[in-house]
Amino acid sequence: MIFSISTLLIAIIVVVLIIFSCSIVPQNYEGLVETLGKYSKTEKAGLIFIIPLIQRVRKVSLALQPLEISKYSIITKDNAEVSTSLTLNYQVTDSFKYFYNNTDSVESMVQLVRGHLRDIIGRMDLNDALGSTSQINAQPADAIGDLTNVYGIRVIRVNVDELLPSKEIQRAMDKQLTADREKTATIAKAEGEARNIELTTKAKSDALVATAKAKAEAIKTQADAEKYRIEQLKAALADAPDDYFKNQSIAAFKDLAKGENNLIVMDKDNLTQLGNIPAVREIWKKQDQD
Repeated sequence: MIFSISTLLIAIIVVVLIIFSCSIVPQNYEGLVETLGKYSKTEKAGLIFIIPLIQRVRKVSLALQPLEISKYSIITKDNAEVSTSLTLNYQVTDSFKYFYNNTDSVESMVQLVRGHLRDIIGRMDLNDALGSTSQINAQPADAIGDLTNVYGIRVIRVNVDELLPSKEIQRAMDKQLTADREKTATIAKAEGEARNIELTTKAKSDALVATAKAKAEAIKTQADAEKYRIEQLKAALADAPDDYFKNQSIAAFKDLAKGENNLIVMDKDNLTQLGNIPAVREIWKKQDQD
């Protein structure tokens, strides 16, 4: 009976030791094996065996990890204060250096990023900094690459999430922006009015030109009509008999006789026609009766 209990206890102890001697390192992790507190070897992912109570395993992730860095202030080249917050992605490349070369490798990396970002923005004017975030993003990762290797870390990307000037500067910028917009609106309105005046003047000028052209065309048409009438009249008179012109002369004398003028000037060739004038006839008749 005692033998059976001892055997059972021994079996239990063996099982417990086997359980504690087995350790599983997950995928994309490395296991740092320490023997009596001292580093002894690095194990890859999978099942590993250690000596219970003598050895232990520290598991370090090799996966890409994001990190958010809280806001902090930076002074630009033109002494403007800006606050910035950023995120970065880093990856452990050497688990031994990452765990043993620094008490807090991640915090050391953050301090390096902050320092280099402060140096980069500190050499830029405010306007340049606000308009160059894409260029700023690329510089810190390149600048601190060699420095973070001592911690077994590689910074993949640094991204500036926001870069904001102080409230006083923001108010000044808002006033400047408002003034610029009002100036632009005033210029646009003035240009619109000038364009309207220009179009109105052109329209009036075009109307005057069109009216003048129409009048000129009407005068030309009237002149052409009169010319045509005269030409037709000349053509008709050229074919008229002599009696037509005599009758016209007699009619003219009649019209003259009806008028108030007492003096009629005639050439010698027409004196023979004087008797045909009704007024003259009447005078002659009265003289004969007397």
